[in-house]
Amino acid sequence: MQLITRDRTFYKSLFALALPIVLQNFISFAVNFADNLMVGRLGDIAVSAVYMGNQFQTVLQMFVLGIDAAMLIIAAQYWGISDTKSVRRIAAMGIRWSVLVGAVISAVVLAFPRFLLRLLTSDSAVVEEGVNYVIFVALSYVFFCASQLLISAMKSVENAKLGFYVSLIALFVNIFLNWVLIFGKFGFPALGVKGAAIATLISRIVEFLIAAVYTFGIDRKLQMKPQDLFKTAPTLRRDFLRNGAPVVAGQMVWAVNMIAYSTIMGHLSPAAITASSVVAQLENLLRVGVFGLSAALGIVTSKTVGAGRFREMKEYAKTAEVIFLGVGLLSSLVIVLLKNPFIGFYDISDEAVTVTRQFFNVLTFTFIGTCWQATCLGGLVKSGGDTGFVFKMDSIFVFGVLLPAGILFLLLGAPAWVVFLCLKCDQILKCIVAFVKINSFNWMKKLTRENLQEE
Repeated sequence: MQLITRDRTFYKSLFALALPIVLQNFISFAVNFADNLMVGRLGDIAVSAVYMGNQFQTVLQMFVLGIDAAMLIIAAQYWGISDTKSVRRIAAMGIRWSVLVGAVISAVVLAFPRFLLRLLTSDSAVVEEGVNYVIFVALSYVFFCASQLLISAMKSVENAKLGFYVSLIALFVNIFLNWVLIFGKFGFPALGVKGAAIATLISRIVEFLIAAVYTFGIDRKLQMKPQDLFKTAPTLRRDFLRNGAPVVAGQMVWAVNMIAYSTIMGHLSPAAITASSVVAQLENLLRVGVFGLSAALGIVTSKTVGAGRFREMKEYAKTAEVIFLGVGLLSSLVIVLLKNPFIGFYDISDEAVTVTRQFFNVLTFTFIGTCWQATCLGGLVKSGGDTGFVFKMDSIFVFGVLLPAGILFLLLGAPAWVVFLCLKCDQILKCIVAFVKINSFNWMKKLTRENLQEE
């Protein structure tokens, strides 16, 4: 078995899928960054309020990403055996469940915005400003859920361009409306964080409309129609639940982790909260390329395993390990070079600047592990059919290591950067377990059924 595969088809498929996904991810990041950067001109309280308010969106994303990943893994395997009908049924299930989750979380946030924000931070000024943000952003959740699953349905049949075009249009809409509504242009009042929220809501609606028109009216690859959303397939539903439940559960673990992370950081100083927001932006920027490439790897993996080409998949896996180790080292160098210029974008206090630099020093090392183990586990192990392993491992590290250590050092009054390190240390520790699992190759499992006759 070669360490680096010579199969040009692998590289062609990987990078052909990765390019539009990375561009989509970058544009999605730019939409969020535009909010963060423009609001950053309003001061520490506004930045912290938007950061805390977006934690509910983060929780929603965890659920949706779980449903999305489960749908994509199974659907791409059926695409590997050219069963388009089953792909449509699986995509429809994913869309229905995702929209349901979005509706429930939206209703809860709209009903109890102040109570939920107080769980995340004890700063009353941040809570009040955060309420102005979340009551509008929460209205966008259902549109976000629907558009993300429609885009993912296209990815499952190797059409990754829709997400790029949808996100590109949303970027321009969001940035323009941010400028108009946050700062009060063209006769509109200056709405501050409320304006950022309204701009996000409108851009999410635009995303959904474009994705729906393309999927149901233009696409000829999947040929999905609105009536497909109401068709059932009991056998596929059971397979989806059995194989998808660990994926969704894994995302729920990370949703709990993100809430706990925000709560722990929210009980530090306002400077630490601001630092978390700034560091998260550069980290998310780096994740654009890393996880876009990992998503493309996941599609290639699911299709290859679904087609039963296990020998080729072993070679692909070895090559992927080398690629993502290199990406991790390069990303670490980027953090070192960009941290100070990046901080300069923000009008934040001197104390927040100091804490932000400390957080970036921690991220310089932990992000190498993120690039390698998280991407390989997602793009290989989970996408290859072993959907339960990552869930089990994440549960052990989150509840057995991260949260106990973070809470302990918070209560001991440790410096903010020490608490931050505790909440990031799993990214390095997981590398040992990931290396053993990936190179055992026992994660390659076919999830498809032959000659499926369901309507």
